[in-house]
Amino acid sequence: IPQMILQMNTKDYDIVSGTRYRKGGGVAGWDLKRKVTSKGANFLASFLLDPGNASDLTGSFRLYQRDCLEKLLPKVESKGYAFQMEILILAKKEGMT
Repeated sequence: IPQMILQMNTKDYDIVSGTRYRKGGGVAGWDLKRKVTSKGANFLASFLLDPGNASDLTGSFRLYQRDCLEKLLPKVESKGYAFQMEILILAKKEGMT
C-alpha cells in the first residue's frame, strides 16, 4: 500500500492498481484452473473493452483519488464484480489516469 500511495502522489495518478499480472504481482493458493480462468477473463475483457494501461480488470486491489470516485460511482450501472471493469472503462472515457 505505501508503494501505491507513493505512485499516486508522485505521478499524479487518479487510480493505482495492485496487479497480479505485472512484475512483483501474483496470487497465492490458486490452482492452475483458477489462474488460467483469471488470465483468460482478463485477456478477453481487455480485448473487448480496451481499458488502456490497466492490466488487471478483475482485480479489486486499487487506490482511488476521492474526487475520481465521486465522479465515477454515480455512473456505474453494473452489479457484482463487473463494476470493477466498468469503473476502469468509465475512468478511461473521462481521461483519468
